[in-house]
Amino acid sequence: MGFPAQRPRRLRSTPAMRRLVSETEVRPRQLVLPMFVREGATEPVPISSMPGVVQHSRDSLRKAVAEAASAGVGGVMLFGVPETHDATGSGALDPDGVLNVALRDVRSEVGDDLVVMSDLCLDEFTDHGHCGVLGPDGDVDNDATLELYARMGVEQARAGAHLVGPSGMMDGQVGVIRSALDDAGFTGTGILAYTVKYASAFYGPFREAVNSQLSGDRRTYQQDGGNAREALRELELDLGEGADMVMVKPALAYLDVLARVADAADVPVAAYQISGEYAMIEAAVANGWLDRDRTILETLTSIRRAGADVVLTYWATEAASWLD
Repeated sequence: MGFPAQRPRRLRSTPAMRRLVSETEVRPRQLVLPMFVREGATEPVPISSMPGVVQHSRDSLRKAVAEAASAGVGGVMLFGVPETHDATGSGALDPDGVLNVALRDVRSEVGDDLVVMSDLCLDEFTDHGHCGVLGPDGDVDNDATLELYARMGVEQARAGAHLVGPSGMMDGQVGVIRSALDDAGFTGTGILAYTVKYASAFYGPFREAVNSQLSGDRRTYQQDGGNAREALRELELDLGEGADMVMVKPALAYLDVLARVADAADVPVAAYQISGEYAMIEAAVANGWLDRDRTILETLTSIRRAGADVVLTYWATEAASWLD
């Protein structure tokens, strides 16, 4: 009769049927909440370009991580916002610096109920906003920066980080940090390597979130957006240096790269749904152009479908409450 013998719509007929055959799911345990803590803050400070996201005080940070743990979120990633900056980012190495204090606060609040991760980078702490110390030519000195990363990693492990997240894209960073952690007796502290991190326009709101002092750009160390094979080279290097997990950042503009990394990696793969991705969706929602909940879940599903085992997202706690 000319009618189709195959009818895929049969498996889309009811919510129960669609749920039964769904190929990809998003669970609270797969989500990680990035959080900012501001030195000296007595109450949360709103971030104008990221509606709903704040720079936390120590007290509000404790409350928010407890809420995340109760929602079943898998982990948190902490970023420090110091009051002062200098050329070498010395606040990152201070045991009583904002990030290390925050790590101790969070571990005392939730213990091992969720995975506590820390951003291991100097950009929040330097007065030039770059991810390392500058050489005489004004470019980031890779090897001098590695020495500081090693010390920073040990301080973060001592403060309670389960995973440290080197995000500066310095050559050799994972290996140097792994050696430093092991030498200091922190053999159980893992490394979430920012293996693939592109020089992206989508980082704009994040720079407000951390009060970035950046002048210039980071194109000499972050990756070019047109390159995909390079990501696999970075993956091979980080795995060889001892990465326990690897990450692709940003997420939505690089789902093809995420899929290639996920196919090649033999460790868990994370993807970071970054500030600009968050901001553009919230802006579209505020204008009445998108259904907020459906859009958020659709983007999270797309990241999972591309191969991410873990998704860092500013909606982690909220989305977790919907999922369960």
